[in-house]
Amino acid sequence: MYKSILFGCIFVVANFTGCQLLADEKPDHSSLKAAMLNADRAFSQLSQQKGMRAAYMQFLDSTGVLLRPNSMPLIGADAVDYISMGNDSAFTMTWEPKGAHLAEAGDMGYTYGIYSIQPTQIDTTLYGTYVSIWKRQPDGSWKFVLDTGNEGIQMPNP
Repeated sequence: MYKSILFGCIFVVANFTGCQLLADEKPDHSSLKAAMLNADRAFSQLSQQKGMRAAYMQFLDSTGVLLRPNSMPLIGADAVDYISMGNDSAFTMTWEPKGAHLAEAGDMGYTYGIYSIQPTQIDTTLYGTYVSIWKRQPDGSWKFVLDTGNEGIQMPNP
Protein backbone atom coordinates (compact mmCIF):
# COMPACT_ATOMS: atom_id res chain seq x y z
CA MET A 1 0.00 0.00 0.00
CA TYR A 2 2.77 2.42 0.92
CA LYS A 3 4.53 1.59 -2.30
CA SER A 4 1.49 2.57 -4.33
CA ILE A 5 1.06 5.84 -2.37
CA LEU A 6 4.78 6.61 -2.76
CA PHE A 7 4.64 5.75 -6.47
CA GLY A 8 1.52 7.94 -6.85
CA CYS A 9 3.26 10.88 -5.16
CA ILE A 10 6.35 10.48 -7.32
CA PHE A 11 4.13 10.27 -10.43
CA VAL A 12 2.27 13.49 -9.49
CA VAL A 13 5.49 15.38 -8.73
CA ALA A 14 7.14 14.16 -11.94
CA ASN A 15 4.13 15.16 -14.02
CA PHE A 16 3.88 18.57 -12.35
CA THR A 17 7.60 19.21 -12.83
CA GLY A 18 7.45 18.09 -16.45
CA CYS A 19 4.44 20.31 -17.14
CA GLN A 20 6.14 23.22 -15.43
CA LEU A 21 9.24 22.74 -17.56
CA LEU A 22 7.10 22.80 -20.70
CA ALA A 23 5.27 25.92 -19.50
CA ASP A 24 8.60 27.67 -18.83
CA GLU A 25 9.92 27.00 -22.34
CA LYS A 26 10.01 30.22 -24.31
CA PRO A 27 10.14 30.39 -28.09
CA ASP A 28 13.45 31.24 -29.72
CA HIS A 29 12.53 34.77 -30.78
CA SER A 30 15.60 35.42 -32.89
CA SER A 31 15.11 32.35 -35.09
CA LEU A 32 11.33 32.83 -35.33
CA LYS A 33 11.76 36.50 -36.26
CA ALA A 34 14.37 35.53 -38.87
CA ALA A 35 11.99 32.90 -40.29
CA MET A 36 9.20 35.49 -40.52
CA LEU A 37 11.50 37.96 -42.30
CA ASN A 38 12.64 35.17 -44.63
CA ALA A 39 8.99 34.39 -45.42
CA ASP A 40 8.45 38.04 -46.35
CA ARG A 41 11.52 37.99 -48.60
CA ALA A 42 10.44 34.69 -50.19
CA PHE A 43 7.00 36.23 -50.77
CA SER A 44 8.66 39.10 -52.68
CA GLN A 45 10.93 36.75 -54.65
CA LEU A 46 7.94 34.67 -55.73
CA SER A 47 6.15 37.87 -56.79
CA GLN A 48 9.13 38.78 -58.95
CA GLN A 49 9.47 35.27 -60.44
CA LYS A 50 5.85 34.21 -60.93
CA GLY A 51 3.82 37.37 -60.45
CA MET A 52 2.04 39.04 -57.61
CA ARG A 53 -1.08 36.88 -57.93
CA ALA A 54 0.82 33.60 -57.48
CA ALA A 55 2.78 35.01 -54.55
CA TYR A 56 -0.29 36.32 -52.76
CA MET A 57 -2.17 33.07 -53.28
CA GLN A 58 0.69 31.08 -51.75
CA PHE A 59 1.33 33.32 -48.73
CA LEU A 60 -2.23 34.43 -47.83
CA ASP A 61 -3.69 32.77 -44.72
CA SER A 62 -7.22 31.43 -45.27
CA THR A 63 -8.52 34.14 -42.92
CA GLY A 64 -6.28 36.84 -44.39
CA VAL A 65 -7.37 40.45 -44.83
CA LEU A 66 -6.34 42.84 -47.60
CA LEU A 67 -6.65 46.58 -47.06
CA ARG A 68 -6.66 48.40 -50.38
CA PRO A 69 -7.33 52.05 -51.32
CA ASN A 70 -10.97 52.95 -51.97
CA SER A 71 -12.15 49.50 -50.89
CA MET A 72 -13.75 47.91 -47.87
CA PRO A 73 -11.51 45.32 -46.17
CA LEU A 74 -11.35 42.08 -48.18
CA ILE A 75 -11.47 39.07 -45.87
CA GLY A 76 -10.81 35.36 -46.45
CA ALA A 77 -12.62 34.15 -49.58
CA ASP A 78 -13.22 37.74 -50.73
CA ALA A 79 -9.48 38.40 -50.52
CA VAL A 80 -8.78 35.23 -52.52
CA ASP A 81 -11.35 36.25 -55.16
CA TYR A 82 -9.83 39.74 -55.40
CA ILE A 83 -6.33 38.32 -55.89
CA SER A 84 -7.37 35.63 -58.35
CA MET A 85 -9.17 38.15 -60.58
CA GLY A 86 -6.22 40.54 -60.67
CA ASN A 87 -4.07 41.01 -63.75
CA ASP A 88 -0.43 41.33 -62.80
CA SER A 89 1.06 41.07 -66.29
CA ALA A 90 1.54 44.84 -66.68
CA PHE A 91 3.98 45.24 -63.79
CA THR A 92 6.42 43.58 -61.43
CA MET A 93 6.06 44.22 -57.73
CA THR A 94 8.80 43.49 -55.20
CA TRP A 95 9.51 44.64 -51.67
CA GLU A 96 12.13 44.52 -48.98
CA PRO A 97 11.37 44.39 -45.28
CA LYS A 98 13.09 47.12 -43.25
CA GLY A 99 12.01 45.87 -39.85
CA ALA A 100 9.91 43.39 -37.93
CA HIS A 101 8.44 42.68 -34.54
CA LEU A 102 7.46 39.30 -33.11
CA ALA A 103 4.79 38.74 -30.45
CA GLU A 104 5.99 37.35 -27.12
CA ALA A 105 4.32 33.99 -27.84
CA GLY A 106 6.22 33.72 -31.14
CA ASP A 107 3.09 32.89 -33.13
CA MET A 108 2.41 36.27 -34.76
CA GLY A 109 4.35 39.30 -35.85
CA TYR A 110 4.62 41.98 -38.45
CA THR A 111 7.06 43.16 -41.08
CA TYR A 112 7.24 46.55 -42.73
CA GLY A 113 9.28 48.06 -45.50
CA ILE A 114 9.42 49.57 -48.96
CA TYR A 115 7.79 48.14 -52.07
CA SER A 116 8.48 48.95 -55.71
CA ILE A 117 6.28 48.56 -58.76
CA GLN A 118 7.94 48.46 -62.15
CA PRO A 119 5.44 48.82 -65.01
CA THR A 120 6.40 46.81 -68.09
CA GLN A 121 5.51 49.58 -70.58
CA ILE A 122 6.98 52.58 -68.75
CA ASP A 123 10.59 53.23 -67.79
CA THR A 124 9.86 54.25 -64.20
CA THR A 125 9.60 52.72 -60.76
CA LEU A 126 6.91 53.59 -58.24
CA TYR A 127 7.57 53.19 -54.51
CA GLY A 128 5.47 52.88 -51.38
CA THR A 129 5.48 51.52 -47.87
CA TYR A 130 3.80 48.38 -46.57
CA VAL A 131 3.05 46.39 -43.46
CA SER A 132 2.16 42.70 -43.32
CA ILE A 133 0.96 40.90 -40.22
CA TRP A 134 2.11 37.29 -40.16
CA LYS A 135 0.82 34.18 -38.40
CA ARG A 136 2.92 31.09 -37.82
CA GLN A 137 1.19 28.02 -39.22
CA PRO A 138 1.01 24.61 -37.47
CA ASP A 139 3.78 23.33 -39.76
CA GLY A 140 6.08 26.23 -38.72
CA SER A 141 5.70 28.20 -41.96
CA TRP A 142 4.43 31.79 -42.02
CA LYS A 143 1.42 33.22 -43.87
CA PHE A 144 0.15 36.75 -43.73
CA VAL A 145 -3.18 37.55 -42.10
CA LEU A 146 -3.23 41.25 -43.03
CA ASP A 147 -1.53 43.18 -45.81
CA THR A 148 -1.70 46.87 -46.60
CA GLY A 149 0.43 49.56 -48.16
CA ASN A 150 0.69 53.25 -48.94
CA GLU A 151 1.81 54.51 -52.30
CA GLY A 152 3.73 57.54 -53.32
CA ILE A 153 7.07 57.86 -51.55
CA GLN A 154 10.09 59.29 -53.29
CA MET A 155 13.24 57.21 -53.13
CA PRO A 156 16.61 58.96 -53.14
CA ASN A 157 18.73 58.46 -56.24
CA PRO A 158 21.45 55.83 -55.74
